[in-house]
Amino acid sequence: MEEKEKQERKEDIFSQAIRAGKRTYFFDVKATRTDQYYLTITESKRRFDHEQGKFYYEKHKVFLYQEDFEKFSNGFETAIRFIQTGEKPVEEEPVKKEEETKTEEPTSADVTFEDLGKEEEQEPEKD
Repeated sequence: MEEKEKQERKEDIFSQAIRAGKRTYFFDVKATRTDQYYLTITESKRRFDHEQGKFYYEKHKVFLYQEDFEKFSNGFETAIRFIQTGEKPVEEEPVKKEEETKTEEPTSADVTFEDLGKEEEQEPEKD
C-alpha cells in the first residue's frame, strides 16, 4: 500500500500539453515530499540524428516554485505585453545581477607576498 502511495506522488498532479509547430510545451504541476506544489515547464523539440538515422526529443526544463509565481507571472505578462503592443513598462528599481549583490572578498590577486604573515605578527601573544 505504501509503495503505491509513493508511486502516485511521483506522478504529475496536473499536466497540460501545448503543441506549437515543431515544439511541444508541457506545464506539469508536481508536489514536493512536503506536498508543496511547483511547476515544471518543458519545451520539447523533435530532432533528427543524421548519424543514427533516428528521431529524438531535445528537452529544456524550467522549475518554478510557489514563492516565485507572482514575480514570474508579472515578468511574463510584461514581456508579452511589450511584444504585442511595444509598450515598455514603467521603470522600477533595476534588478541587480547576482555578481553585483555579492560582497567583495579578497582574491589571491588582492594579496601580495608582503602581506603574508602580517596577521600572525600583529596578533598579541597569549599568556
